[in-house]
Amino acid sequence: MSPSPWTRAGAGLLVVVAATELALVEVFWLPLRIGGVLVPVSVVAAVAGNLLLVRLAHRVTGSRIAAVLPAVVWLVVAVAASIRRPEGDLLVTGTGVAGYVNLAFLLLGVLAAAFAVGRVLAAPRPELSRPAVTR
Repeated sequence: MSPSPWTRAGAGLLVVVAATELALVEVFWLPLRIGGVLVPVSVVAAVAGNLLLVRLAHRVTGSRIAAVLPAVVWLVVAVAASIRRPEGDLLVTGTGVAGYVNLAFLLLGVLAAAFAVGRVLAAPRPELSRPAVTR
């Protein structure tokens, strides 16, 4: 017995919410330092999160469109964090070593999302059950 459309939609919504929360946490991890040394945890989390959440969204919903949503959500959060707010706040900066980590976060995160979406979209569709044609 396959899950109902409401169950699949709810599971897809949970994956999108998880993608949103993970993207926000990744942005706030960008300046993470341990003992004065910048630790690029957010870069690893962006790559792993985008690869896994796109695949998970496709698996739980069975929809290719729903599989794209975690990648789109990640991109929206990352771009929004790199735009200066009216108060002057800027989360993704571009100076010094932190600028290189931020650039790696954006580039590798987008590449991982594009790769994951490409794998989902390029996968063969499962055959629909068709009645056997007899002659």
